[in-house]
Amino acid sequence: MKPDDRRQAIMDVLMEAGTASVEELSFRFGVSKMTVHRDLDDLEQAGLLRKVHGGASIQSSPQFESDFRYREKIATSEKRRLGEYAATLVEPGQSVIIDDSSTAGAIAGFLKDIRPLTVITNNLGVITDLSGVPGMNLIALGGHYSKRFNGFFGVVTEEALRSLRADVAFLSSSAVEGTAAFHQDQEVVQIKRQMVKSANRKYLLVDHGKFGRSALHFLMGLEAFDAVLTGSEVSDGHARELGDAGVGLLRIDNQKIMEKA
Repeated sequence: MKPDDRRQAIMDVLMEAGTASVEELSFRFGVSKMTVHRDLDDLEQAGLLRKVHGGASIQSSPQFESDFRYREKIATSEKRRLGEYAATLVEPGQSVIIDDSSTAGAIAGFLKDIRPLTVITNNLGVITDLSGVPGMNLIALGGHYSKRFNGFFGVVTEEALRSLRADVAFLSSSAVEGTAAFHQDQEVVQIKRQMVKSANRKYLLVDHGKFGRSALHFLMGLEAFDAVLTGSEVSDGHARELGDAGVGLLRIDNQKIMEKA
């Protein structure tokens, strides 16, 4: 197997399992452990994984956000619930911003019956889902394409957002600690902040597993959002903390609001 093919195969293994040991990969591909280490070094340098003791992982950490293909497999039912409810906050004729996240991206399929509608996004998955839909005015934000986030970022993206205004924005982030949202990537943070500035109403969609976690870069305080949408699985402790701080929290369970703080 050629080195490039083997490295892609290593990524395929990690997409399924999340983690893998050097010993496991060495046996699986019939190469030395030293060769596996070199492969992992190259993949880590490309930002595709993080090396851990005895192996590698594509699971999120405070400094590393996992590949979108892996994130799409996490909390799928909860993300669908959040996307379905978020769509009820949109009316025909409005303009909507959707960020690069798999969580906010889950709203796309539920917007197809809310037309006419203008959707502004840097999320390639959303662009693909909504392109060609009758009555859908799609504004695709250009910029530098990131394979790991499956979206567009950078100066071009930010400048485009500055020239646009929307009725509502739906965003997500990888971590919520206390009453603030965080993300591992500075470039992603910059685009999300500009999206918030460009919208009249702002909603943060986060699955319950992101609470109690931190990441390298501060995104913004949760008070910047009109409400935080999460699943009913979120702990009562986290819900109380946000409620005590005056942050609007909607806990969604099969299209029912379990608690509004």
